[in-house]
Amino acid sequence: MTYFEKNALFPPLISQKPAANLSLVVTIPCHDEPDLLRTLNSISNCDLPKNAATEVIVVINSSENADENLKKRNAATVEIAKKWAAENSKTGLDFHILHCPNLPKKHAGVGLARKIAMDEAARRFDEIGNSRGIIVCLDADSLVKINYLQAIFEFFEKHPSCPAASIYYEHPLDGTDFSPEIYEAITKYELHLRFYVHALRRAGLPTAVQTVGSAMAVRSENYQSQGGMNRRQAGEDFYFLHKFTPLAGFGEITTTTVIPSPRTSHRVPFGTGKAVGEIISGKPFLTYSPLIFNDLEVFFGKIDDFFCHSGGIRPSPLPTQNTDGFLLNDKKNLPASVFSFLEKENFEEKLLEIKSNTATPDAFRKRFFRWFDAFLAMKFVHHARDHFYPNVAVEDAASSFLGLPPGQNARDLLLIFRELDKKL
Repeated sequence: MTYFEKNALFPPLISQKPAANLSLVVTIPCHDEPDLLRTLNSISNCDLPKNAATEVIVVINSSENADENLKKRNAATVEIAKKWAAENSKTGLDFHILHCPNLPKKHAGVGLARKIAMDEAARRFDEIGNSRGIIVCLDADSLVKINYLQAIFEFFEKHPSCPAASIYYEHPLDGTDFSPEIYEAITKYELHLRFYVHALRRAGLPTAVQTVGSAMAVRSENYQSQGGMNRRQAGEDFYFLHKFTPLAGFGEITTTTVIPSPRTSHRVPFGTGKAVGEIISGKPFLTYSPLIFNDLEVFFGKIDDFFCHSGGIRPSPLPTQNTDGFLLNDKKNLPASVFSFLEKENFEEKLLEIKSNTATPDAFRKRFFRWFDAFLAMKFVHHARDHFYPNVAVEDAASSFLGLPPGQNARDLLLIFRELDKKL
């Protein structure tokens, strides 16, 4: 059974046959977006990959129970965008505007809209027999640098084993499009995002990457083999991209830049738009304490000890065998935040299972981090925040991480983190 027989929700939505050399498809969910053409123009102005055609698929969508005025605005956007696409499609770059006005209310949202667009892209790659085609995610309020298409294509060409990648991004920090308050708020929020990922990396989590929905790409064959995009109404990017981070060859594209919008939004319960709205409303913006990641680093530093426990001999997978009371014997060697979390997660039982299925330290580490992945790391961070280390000001956390004295400016700190990310 093919991916489309198991997972696709719609039949083919684009009748036009793809170019034989189609290699890159940019997918864009669009819900009540007034400035879609600004994003499309940004793509249209890009330099094109050589000897490789590109398509852009926009899914203008709304729920079946959406407000009628919103549906009217979407319908107007469809007409404007289709006219623009007809006038601006050219050799090597085609634009397709799809309208999905009545998505089921149970699942309607950004995840489903991304899935519709990405499924269509995968289907078009299958039509021409290009399983290695690249599906890119962008948002309808984001801009891109002029080398965006070329850089993504060249990265995957240079890294043939890469299944998926995150793409470097920068929110605008000044200008005339938004108020000074919004620019100040997005500076703090992006600083939080970058601090969090860097703190996880320093602690030793190998799958710590930025997961921004407008800045990720995946090969069609890997998209299908991993079950495609989910239908989450928020956080769909985090859950999607982290299906690929444990895979060999996962990449981070730093040779171009996506520029997401810093605007406020109340469409989803968390994320950029919600955070910016809360900050400009006067709510103090805090992030996780660096002490949480210090504890996590201590824990990860004991992975080899976990493997060598019981003399370093792989235990037989007998249901009666235990790990010699690992947690009880070693409680004093673990931070309290880690110990209490491991008890909740039945760590002794999990440790036995991991050891029973691995014969070498390398195999043990790989299997260990398949269990203690980005999802479980976030769960631990929240546990430690709620019970041990309260949130702190984002500037203080970032300064401490970088070894700088308190009182640093959020913008200056963010620029340091950006430079670190560009060098990855």
